[in-house]
Amino acid sequence: MKLFVLVLNQTEKLGDLMREYAKEKICGATILESSGMARSLLGSQEEDISFFNSIRKYLRHGENEKTKTIFAVIRKDQEDTILNATKRVIDFSQPDTGIMFVLNLEYAFGKGLEN
Repeated sequence: MKLFVLVLNQTEKLGDLMREYAKEKICGATILESSGMARSLLGSQEEDISFFNSIRKYLRHGENEKTKTIFAVIRKDQEDTILNATKRVIDFSQPDTGIMFVLNLEYAFGKGLEN
């Protein structure tokens, strides 16, 4: 089993992404609201964080806007499918779109996770 994780900055694409996953028979994803470190620091009252103040103009979202983090436990044979489906919706070559990664799981138990 694998754990797919996507931190999605382009939250307006969430619906398209879920439809793409459904077309590929990938289900059971969990979606959480999240916020990155840079956005959190930008929202702080600290004036000595000059680096983060200098990148403020490059962040597409407002400092209080949340990202979405999507988790999905998938079978090994679904890894390429979910990665390709995500890349069809999200153009990772553009800045401030998000990140995705896949981790190996030693153990996963739950309805639908049987091999």
